[in-house]
Amino acid sequence: MTASEPTTLYLDAMATRFEVVLYGAEPSRLRAAGEDALAEIAALEKQLSRYRTDSDIGRINALAAHEPVKVDARLFCLLQLAVEITRATSGAFDITVAALMDLWKMTAQDGRVPTDDEVREAREQVGAELIFFDKMHSTISFDHQGVQIDLGAIGKGYAIDRAVESLRESGVKSALIHGGTSTIYAIGVRPNGHPWSIGIRDPSTQDNCLHTVELQDNSLSVSAPHGRYLISDSRDYGHVIDPRTGQPARTAALAAIWGPDATHTDALATALLVSGDPGLDAIRRAFDGYDGLVVGP
Repeated sequence: MTASEPTTLYLDAMATRFEVVLYGAEPSRLRAAGEDALAEIAALEKQLSRYRTDSDIGRINALAAHEPVKVDARLFCLLQLAVEITRATSGAFDITVAALMDLWKMTAQDGRVPTDDEVREAREQVGAELIFFDKMHSTISFDHQGVQIDLGAIGKGYAIDRAVESLRESGVKSALIHGGTSTIYAIGVRPNGHPWSIGIRDPSTQDNCLHTVELQDNSLSVSAPHGRYLISDSRDYGHVIDPRTGQPARTAALAAIWGPDATHTDALATALLVSGDPGLDAIRRAFDGYDGLVVGP
């Protein structure tokens, strides 16, 4: 194997497939580095999944309405960052959206749209202001029963950043890592010395390239309302919920954000899909080094 031939590894985690593609002249060292990075992602799935009762998020969701729950420092910082992003995006991104997601999934199984009363009740459990942080004791608590944290719109990006950290510690100089192709991070440059050129496809055709992003030690995330809860009265109801209204987002067909780290791009791409064009200006003002694009519905 030459330096131009990649070492590629895969992992199924967080309801998606992670792939790491590594370049260098020592395949055995690259493989070991890749395995360590994917092991970091696997460990994070056990910590961040709200569908596991033994995860940190599962424990927080079960107990935080009754008592302060102590969490490790890195998770505490991640949750604080998520709340900061909520405020900066005027609530278009919110890790407490779980109650609304659960409502739409439940009613979709019955082949119906939630009633206004059901949405109103679920929205009472949604809002970053319902999470309380005690920095001195590294504990988290909820305002009331029913509040739930879901990191689905930020967890993959965070896992990629942690994997990138692991790869760099192992001395990797050139690599790509992505989670389900929705978030991708480039370490260094390609073997030919040029940045990676990543094309964003037109969501209406999946053929035309709308925009090309040059990646070098930065990340790109793309969010689109692929998949749906149900079709009712000839109307599609997509799976991305606007936390502010309780309804599926309909402001954009695709949103993309690129910038220094994957945690931010993952969350901000979801926020941008919910808020549409006005949200892009807010993101540019609030977050240095981040830019993006929106494709209308």
